[in-house]
Amino acid sequence: MDWKLELVQVPVSDVDRAKAFYTAKAGFTADNDVQVSDELRFVQLTPPGSACSIAIGTGLTDMPPGAVQGLQMVVAEVAPARAELVDRGVDVSDIQHFPWGSFVFFQDPDGNGWSVQQLPPR
Repeated sequence: MDWKLELVQVPVSDVDRAKAFYTAKAGFTADNDVQVSDELRFVQLTPPGSACSIAIGTGLTDMPPGAVQGLQMVVAEVAPARAELVDRGVDVSDIQHFPWGSFVFFQDPDGNGWSVQQLPPR
């Protein structure tokens, strides 16, 4: 049996601001944006090529905005990925090299932390 992680909640303070960041700057696709009730809004966003999405909204979680750290995406080449993020206006770190891969790091407007990894040759 396969067990697939397909949705991760990311707590934000302003749903529209976060949605704009993730779509316009980080390049995610907006899959769903549903106002279920006055207390519940569900927005699903997916990085290009990913089988896992994030959920932002209102009424989804008790976590404080910015509480999620260590979200990680993997790309074939980190330098072009970094350049794309910079071109879109994301404040992204310089490339850092480790034995387990090359990384860049950035945060959303609430401080939720992301890394982008290029795996080392295998």
